[in-house]
Amino acid sequence: MISPVPPFDNIAPVSDELTEYDRAHVKLYMRLLDATDDGAEWTEVVNVLFGIDPVQEPERARQVHDSHLARARWMTQSGYRQLLRHPTDRT
Repeated sequence: MISPVPPFDNIAPVSDELTEYDRAHVKLYMRLLDATDDGAEWTEVVNVLFGIDPVQEPERARQVHDSHLARARWMTQSGYRQLLRHPTDRT
């Protein structure tokens, strides 16, 4: 199991603005999108990327996975524009 670095929240940000959290978790978002595109089971993804056992914590596991996947998708649709406009700014 890979320990996530940096630590993650149970719910990813919900905002129209790029956050410091997003900047810190770009690599995690990309790994999550890659795993999803490769057809990996969400239970395996949440275990490997977040270190959460979906059998022991099913609700938390689903919440963490789904909110971060939604945020990762937002990043690919519009968040990346803010990252490109201000690559070194800290929000």
